[in-house]
Amino acid sequence: MLERILNLDTRVFIYLNSLGSETFDVYWAFLTSQINWIPFFLLILYLVVKNNHWKAVLLIVLFIGLTVLITNETTDFFKESFERLRPNNEPLLEGKIRALKDPQSFSFISGHASNSIAVITFIYLLFRNKYRWVCLFFIWPLIFGYSRIYLGVHYPTDILAGYVWGNLMGIFVFRLYRLVTKSYPIFGQS
Repeated sequence: MLERILNLDTRVFIYLNSLGSETFDVYWAFLTSQINWIPFFLLILYLVVKNNHWKAVLLIVLFIGLTVLITNETTDFFKESFERLRPNNEPLLEGKIRALKDPQSFSFISGHASNSIAVITFIYLLFRNKYRWVCLFFIWPLIFGYSRIYLGVHYPTDILAGYVWGNLMGIFVFRLYRLVTKSYPIFGQS
């Protein structure tokens, strides 16, 4: 059963990866770099600052950092435990895929997918009752995740598992945040 899933995963990966073209390579390489998302992160920071007093802002930024830290460390644990080769390092895929990057770490689960969805889940839960449109922020992890397939460095299951794990981590850290703000009202939203 697992072999069938992995074979399907590889076939879907090859198909999605083959949709790329040199015309769009620069675009997808740009999108996969976290530094290029700074304007988006500044928008999130603006919302946090606009809707909270300074103590709450500090706490929220701390919890976003905690979200990234926990998600990143647990993702690395999964990678070292499963030791799944990235598609760009898989000898059986040599010559069959377009690999635009060449990371040497393991593949399962995607850190880009898990970290991006964890942060957006936290932000969504924070602002869902104030801004209906905040659900549009989930577009970022979707684009970010696909960029990893396009570049040839992650299989679809790496991305999907990253989304599931990151979502759970975002919910977990948000619940910790709510516990702190209820226990210490001084940190509550204004």
